[in-house]
Amino acid sequence: MISIEVVQAEDLALDDVLALYGAVQWTAYTRDPGNLTRALKGSSTIVAARDGLVLAGLARVISDDASICYLQDVLVLPSHQGRGIGRALVERALEPYPHVRQKVLITDDEPRQTAFYEALGYARADEFRGGAVRAFVRFD
Repeated sequence: MISIEVVQAEDLALDDVLALYGAVQWTAYTRDPGNLTRALKGSSTIVAARDGLVLAGLARVISDDASICYLQDVLVLPSHQGRGIGRALVERALEPYPHVRQKVLITDDEPRQTAFYEALGYARADEFRGGAVRAFVRFD
């Protein structure tokens, strides 16, 4: 049985986190474990999915708790995908922020990811029906 819980960065074993990020091939994170640790500690909310002792998924949010909520790092072990874990992680991670109007994320342009986020109510910035919006990113 999968459990979904809000956790603190200190509740997560770095080896488990690195194994999860490695399983989904997010090597930008696994190449620098110290940076990943800082990212987790700087998160406003972290939600973990566990299958027994296995860290099966994780989502985190960065927010000012007033005007913006940035959904970051939604990942689920490949062996556990397609079972509703990603949706449960996102819903639980966003629970503390119903009053925050802007909920933003940046993801790869991959059909499965697009379908997943659209099913959760997200729209691509260029398709947003509330008016013209532009998303700008910079990766250093």
